[in-house]
Amino acid sequence: MITIKDLLNKIKWDKNLNPKDYTLYYLDRISKTLKKIRYSDIKRIEGNFIIIEKQGEQASIPLHRIKRVKKKGVIVWQR
Repeated sequence: MITIKDLLNKIKWDKNLNPKDYTLYYLDRISKTLKKIRYSDIKRIEGNFIIIEKQGEQASIPLHRIKRVKKKGVIVWQR
């Protein structure tokens, strides 16, 4: 299976893929629920974290908390 970091980089750099088609689901450690973010909310990948920006605020999410990636509603990667 492809690692989540490799998948995120593939979505970013592969000209045949449209990042707007992808949604990520990560485990929120406070609410213990899966939270949904659009791939386009990712500003950058730093080490083992993704840096997202929503409503003007930045947050770091560890890659190990990403549990699922969907493309147009279909699961393409899952941990």
